[in-house]
Amino acid sequence: MEMALDESAVNELTTRVNCGDASALGQLLEWYRPRLRMMVRLRMDRLLQTRVDPSDVLQETFLEASSRLDEYIRNPAVPLYLWLRTIAGDQLLAAYRRHCRTQGRDARREISPCIGALPAANSAALAEHFVACSTSPSGVAMQAELKETIERALNELDVVDREIIVLRHFEELTNSEAAEVLDLKPSAACNRYVRALERLRRALDKFPDFGGQLWK
Repeated sequence: MEMALDESAVNELTTRVNCGDASALGQLLEWYRPRLRMMVRLRMDRLLQTRVDPSDVLQETFLEASSRLDEYIRNPAVPLYLWLRTIAGDQLLAAYRRHCRTQGRDARREISPCIGALPAANSAALAEHFVACSTSPSGVAMQAELKETIERALNELDVVDREIIVLRHFEELTNSEAAEVLDLKPSAACNRYVRALERLRRALDKFPDFGGQLWK
């Protein structure tokens, strides 16, 4: 069950973590679980989805974060959530190495060049999530057409533009956090996000009600 914390409670827990409070880290890990799970799920291809549950990746993430807390406290170079996200990405890559290389595939092929070590977001998974979160259209055939249209539009985006939609719209990063992840200036990150959403909106002119939801 998702914990109910307000911003002041999160800030207090973060301060306690920075002072070495492991119990506070445990509470924050639970608070961030839904966001980290989303990040992992959207970056798993179909093969890995049949072999690994995102919860398994998160369990390894939590164990690794707990064991490396002292390391983070000595050098908190990035916000705590981005540190946890990096660890989750490392554990996801480890899962790819364990399960995909055995199928004659190189895990490096799954890595987007714009985000370094993290696997690229899966356009099919993104499209499925867009459709699942929409309030329209209701027909099965129309939903299938919408999913195909979204997936095609996402694949036509520049890789950085696609990633910034994932970071802002799905992972709920702030503009500053997304800029740091993508090594962009905040102004550039903001411009790319707006531009990418506009391209998606134009691709979805046939579904005007859904297209409007992209801006919410």
